[in-house]
Amino acid sequence: MINPLDLTGKTVMITGASKGIGRATAIYLSRLGARIAAVARDAEQLAKTLSLADSGNHHAFPFDLSDVEKIPAWMKEVAQATGPLYGLVHSAGVVFNRPLKVLSYKNIADMQRINVDAAILLTKGFKQTGVYEKEGSSIVYLSSTAALKGKPALAAYSATKGALISLARTLAVELAADHVRVNCLCPGLVRTQMAAELNDILPRENLDKLEDEYPLGIGSPEDVAYAAAFLLSPAARWITGTALVLDGGYTAA
Repeated sequence: MINPLDLTGKTVMITGASKGIGRATAIYLSRLGARIAAVARDAEQLAKTLSLADSGNHHAFPFDLSDVEKIPAWMKEVAQATGPLYGLVHSAGVVFNRPLKVLSYKNIADMQRINVDAAILLTKGFKQTGVYEKEGSSIVYLSSTAALKGKPALAAYSATKGALISLARTLAVELAADHVRVNCLCPGLVRTQMAAELNDILPRENLDKLEDEYPLGIGSPEDVAYAAAFLLSPAARWITGTALVLDGGYTAA
């Protein structure tokens, strides 16, 4: 039987692979045959991710993406260890729930550095000679429905996620001639550690109201992993510059 999502023999770098969506994506892609280059700061958690993955020639690369200037040179080192990359999933992200009156410039800068600056430098690093597969490659950024639907206390975060959508559209056009596709995923609220932290911020009744905004319920990390696999795979060969929304009907309500 033909599997249109088959990634056998393809090497995919996944940032934020130590937990949540990044971890789920690494595990699912390994089941599709991909070789995983897992990236995060926590070496111990990266090792746990790879222990949960299907067997294969996987690698863990502990790295702090806040060192954005170092990313392109570091990616050359990664490619020397793994061979050329077929795919890149930028799942690492930072979010602060801050009303405008208490939002600091440091909050803004910290989110911008990981959510947007790192995405740009990762793509620049990916596009270097010898780092990516020239026969056809795919990049996926993790944006958010926060870029599409306003919510209080998320102004700066929403701005960074909206920037990723614009970045994907622009680079999709710029890199098309080099057979590199660039797309975004825009998930709604997903049951991750980051989302669990809302329990410490919001009263129970507010959390219940938030969940009621999702006609199909809150998502799981695996829901996002499945969509990432699709955009990476040959099944999406004619898709670039798009923002795929997966939110259980949140933005439709």
